[in-house]
Amino acid sequence: MRTETAARLLLPPSSRPRQPLSGPTARERAQRDGIAALSDTELLALLLATGVAGQPVAALAHDLLSRVGGVERLERVGPYRLSEQRGIGLVKATRLLAAIELGRRVTLKSLCDDTVVFGSFDAVAAWARPRLAALDHEEVWLLCLDAKHGLRSARRIARGGLHGCALRPADVLRPALEDAASGIVIVHNHPSGDPTPSSADIEMTRSLIDACQILGLHLLDHVIVARSGAQSLRELTLFDD
Repeated sequence: MRTETAARLLLPPSSRPRQPLSGPTARERAQRDGIAALSDTELLALLLATGVAGQPVAALAHDLLSRVGGVERLERVGPYRLSEQRGIGLVKATRLLAAIELGRRVTLKSLCDDTVVFGSFDAVAAWARPRLAALDHEEVWLLCLDAKHGLRSARRIARGGLHGCALRPADVLRPALEDAASGIVIVHNHPSGDPTPSSADIEMTRSLIDACQILGLHLLDHVIVARSGAQSLRELTLFDD
């Protein structure tokens, strides 16, 4: 029997993925064609591993994606809502979210290679949007750069709820000094989907500019990302070059 929570996740038929076609299993396709050739449903089926009575794993994976609204929504649903879906349970839900987090960490590690250069707003936005734009909570990241704008480290320095998180200049300056940064970039997301800076964003940036000047640390930019785009606070002429 579906719970009320699960019922709310139902989508109209027009937005549901197509039924999987009969043919080779996801494992067979992965071995034959490679993992990258698999569809979202097939990848999910590999992680779920087993179906339930009367529903093979491919159909179970398809049904789950239909209910949550696609692979991009799996993480937003969370482990407990996922576990309420037929044939999932908390163990499988946790396994799915672990795979998503592992993929995110692999991406982040690859972006943190010391050859990555953040010499422009576009470069920062390209790094940040895949990592932060779709989150349903706010996170603030500190990018510590060397003298040539190469990435020395990337740290999450604050995490909040839907409506933001508090951040003091000391929360930025301490890790920047620990990582011997020549310059820094602050990046955070707006879960609302609108990257327009708030008055609190502007006030925090001004405070950070003053603190960085005292220490001789170069704040290159404060970039806000969201589902609809990205915004540079440097473009608001807050920075003195």
